[in-house]
Amino acid sequence: VQLQASGGGSVQAGGSLRLSCAASGLTFSRYSMGWFRQAPGKGREFVAVISWSTSNTRYADSVKGRFTISRDNGKNTVYLQMNSLKPEDTAVYYCAAARSIYNNSKNYDYWGQGTQVTVSS
Repeated sequence: VQLQASGGGSVQAGGSLRLSCAASGLTFSRYSMGWFRQAPGKGREFVAVISWSTSNTRYADSVKGRFTISRDNGKNTVYLQMNSLKPEDTAVYYCAAARSIYNNSKNYDYWGQGTQVTVSS
């Protein structure tokens, strides 16, 4: 199984980025897909998750109204649209796959390698 995250970069506060995560080696449409992030010196933090059918999404309070998770099962890809970015959003962002909707990283079976997002003030 491979989860390949991309789309990270450096932006100024208030800017936008769109992360992508391409999956292979698993039946993508049977997995819920999540995004997590980890800032320097901090633990891994839940950001958002989407169910296999796209009918159910969940967000961390810190990103609600600014981030949108979506997926394209035909392309085996999950996205994270990040708008109104803040310096505190700076972190390495990871995508992950799980059998159901979870906030807890321990419930995820597969992880991508991460992509760096840096937001400057």
